[in-house]
Amino acid sequence: VQLQAFGGGLVQAGGSLRLSCAASGRTLGSYGLAWFRQAPGKEREFVVAINWSSGLTYYPESVKGRFTISRDNAKNTVHLEMNSLKPEDTGVYYCAAGRTNLGVVAGDYDYWGQGTQVTVSS
Repeated sequence: VQLQAFGGGLVQAGGSLRLSCAASGRTLGSYGLAWFRQAPGKEREFVVAINWSSGLTYYPESVKGRFTISRDNAKNTVHLEMNSLKPEDTGVYYCAAGRTNLGVVAGDYDYWGQGTQVTVSS
C-alpha cells in the first residue's frame, strides 16, 4: 500500500483545513486508516481512525467535535476536515494504513504516507 498525503498549510487559529490521503497498490477493504500528527520535540500522536469497510470512526477527546474523517471508496481516498483549529494542532500530519480495526497506536499501522505540514498561528 502506498499512501500520499496532501492538503496541509498555514491557517489562523479558528480556521479550517482539509487533508487528504490517497491510497494505491491494493484495495482497502480489510484495512483501517488513521491520521497521526507529530509536533517538534514530541511523540507521534493519534488523531483519528476509520475502518475502511464499516466506516466506523474513533476520535480522541482532543479533536472530537472539530475534526471529521471520511472515505471515498471510488477514489481510495480518506479526507480529514479540520475545523476550529488551535495552535496545538500544529504538526506534521501522517496518514497510515494497517490490518487493524480502529488502532490508536502507531504500531498498529504498517504503511505510512510522507506527511504534510499543518501550522496554526495564534
